[in-house]
Amino acid sequence: MAAFRSALAALVVCLLCFHAPAPSSSDSSGDFLHCLSASIPSDLIFAQSSSSFTSVLVSYVRNPRFIAPGTVRPLVIVTPTNASHVQATVLCGRLHGVRVRVRSGGHDYEGLSYRSVNPEAFAVVDLSLLRSVRVNAAKATAWVDSGATIGEPYYAAAKASGDRLAFPAGLCPTIGVGGHFSGGGFGVLQRKYGLAADNVLDAVLVDAEGRILNKKAMGREVFWAIRGGGGESFGIVLSWRVRLVPVPPKVTAFIVPVTIADGAVDVLTKWQQIGPALPEDLFVRVMAMNDTAIFQSVYLGTCDALLPVMSSRFPELGMNRTHCREMTWVESVLYVYVGSGNPIPATDMLNRTYPMDGFYKATSDYVRDQPISRDVWAEIFGWLAKPNPGLMIMDPYGGRIGVVPESATPYPHRGGVLYNIQYLNFWGAGDDGEPHVRWIRDLYAFMAPHVSKDPREAYFNYRDLDLGRNVVVGNVSSYEAGKVWGEKYFRGNYKRLALAKGRIDPDEYFRNEQSIPPLVPRK
Repeated sequence: MAAFRSALAALVVCLLCFHAPAPSSSDSSGDFLHCLSASIPSDLIFAQSSSSFTSVLVSYVRNPRFIAPGTVRPLVIVTPTNASHVQATVLCGRLHGVRVRVRSGGHDYEGLSYRSVNPEAFAVVDLSLLRSVRVNAAKATAWVDSGATIGEPYYAAAKASGDRLAFPAGLCPTIGVGGHFSGGGFGVLQRKYGLAADNVLDAVLVDAEGRILNKKAMGREVFWAIRGGGGESFGIVLSWRVRLVPVPPKVTAFIVPVTIADGAVDVLTKWQQIGPALPEDLFVRVMAMNDTAIFQSVYLGTCDALLPVMSSRFPELGMNRTHCREMTWVESVLYVYVGSGNPIPATDMLNRTYPMDGFYKATSDYVRDQPISRDVWAEIFGWLAKPNPGLMIMDPYGGRIGVVPESATPYPHRGGVLYNIQYLNFWGAGDDGEPHVRWIRDLYAFMAPHVSKDPREAYFNYRDLDLGRNVVVGNVSSYEAGKVWGEKYFRGNYKRLALAKGRIDPDEYFRNEQSIPPLVPRK
């Protein structure tokens, strides 16, 4: 540790006259590696020349589109096991002109946590070895490292509390905590308890100067920014202190598919008004694919309590006792996520593996105030019947997620939102992906009159470079150019995010194609 502090002090002295990274030459890349090796064990550093480089890179790549030949790969991957390794990587990177990107789970829809669109010298800090979860059941809180997957705190909270504590975040258990929490993070508890970001109490961040900062040290604006504005723009968030929330030891889940022949268009049209107005304990989302709308639900109560709610509020669905499955909350998340209709053991939450056999493209929308008409839904099912179709997933709003003010966190999609839409299309290895991508883009264009406007909103965690990307002017991303995509994700919060970026990283050391540009007020 003493040797590391000496090396760190020397690096800090060198950085006193250093501003933004310069283009990296092969010599400086070698110097960067040498710098890393002075402070980080060699078995945690994987240069492109390493025999393990490719396996480490692809271990958390969730979309094989972004490991194709020609992809701009990192010079080095560092897999830190403590905060000092992260500090050293940042300081060495600044000293030798190598930017750093950070990967927690690898689910970034555009792969920007481990690849660059344009040629650039960069390193990846892969946080997969920093994944501790420390639950304090008595206080209903937990510290969760960014390299954990969301299934790990779900399981730990349930185990520590006898299945009476949970955390409001997403469905897919292999999503990395770092990206998910920092982008907002919604899921089956959003109507009862809001977003993951709404329940963050503290965080530990390594900034562009290599400092370790907690909530107090990073300041109000930066702490606000990392809870929905994307943590990778402001530094490397190592850990999050979160509020756990109460759930009953048994909840009820159901899955009810409805085909077009059985009235899917009418039932889905009705759901748009019912889903956001149901009791907060009840979450009913819809997956539309081919000729079927699949209604998936978690209710924080028993089947006996749920049945009268459904029969009185949403009789059109035809949900009955045969659809009920009572289980723990953790099991219900897996039940809905897998969607097979079969119970899944809670221990599957700890499975970090993810099959990388499907290529995909995704984007998102929000529907505000005015539901989509029945006639338009009939047309949408026509799109779902076209060649090379994808699917749509709709999550209902209302409840807690809707009453939090838009400015409380960077995530602005609150009051007035009926539901969000995720568009997804998949294809296999060897298939031509172009028709599948075109289907997404054409349906997205068709939907324009029927979704939010001025701006047309999008979810940051469903990142899509089709919405725009940064324009670098004078080695700094343009704030004005960033409005094209930034206001879609963040609405009126985009400027405040840029000001927060200007406070903590004015030279834009942390940068990718959709990172927040710095806005520094003129003195």
